[in-house]
Amino acid sequence: MSNKLEIPAKWQQLKSYTKARVALGNVGTSLPLNDVLALKHAHALAKDAILTQLDKEFLKIKAKEHDILCSEFKSQVKDRLEYLKRPDLGRKLVAASEVENIKKVDIVIVITDGLSATAVNSNSFSVLDGVLPDLKEKFSICIALVEQGRVAIGDQVAEFYNADFVAILIGERPGLSSPESMGIYVTYKPKIGFTDERRNCISNIHKDGLSSIQAATLLKYLIDRSFALKISGVELKIDLGAILADE
Repeated sequence: MSNKLEIPAKWQQLKSYTKARVALGNVGTSLPLNDVLALKHAHALAKDAILTQLDKEFLKIKAKEHDILCSEFKSQVKDRLEYLKRPDLGRKLVAASEVENIKKVDIVIVITDGLSATAVNSNSFSVLDGVLPDLKEKFSICIALVEQGRVAIGDQVAEFYNADFVAILIGERPGLSSPESMGIYVTYKPKIGFTDERRNCISNIHKDGLSSIQAATLLKYLIDRSFALKISGVELKIDLGAILADE
């Protein structure tokens, strides 16, 4: 007599719609071997994503293709272990005065590793390629690459450029279904000390989540509405269904 539990058809159907670990079944009191190995593999990918470095050379080449000035910054974090233990240091820049050719811009786009450099290396310009040509016609723009950054570091970068708007593209915490998920946080008139209610977030950007085309559409919408209404965050109401209806 087999110890393996048969999975109902309705649960098998659900598995086709999600990367979540549902309806794994069992062998006796344990998971099936294939599912155990898949879980270990996903855990290894998540750990690798956290330790992967920002591909600055590739990102600078992509910025150059759009003819946009790209500068490099670092947070006050000394190494990856400190990054994980001291989120506060990831929100602060080291001597920004070392960066040359700084001038005021309307929009600064910050690209930082966050908890998955894999995510921004893979997805940042998949989104930006869809927005930069239009934005350049209306705004002055620069790109800032930040090593070991957290979301709030975008506000300090924006103050450095005296920017009216900041969009920070950052690697999200790698779960066991996607090590390549990127988020975008945007703020109008950013200032050091702002908290999350002043920001809008586009999250879960990866090949099995929100597409780069959808993310670009949302980013353009948030930029246009923020400049038109001079607000961002919880005061800016968003109808996702209407915005993405044609995507």
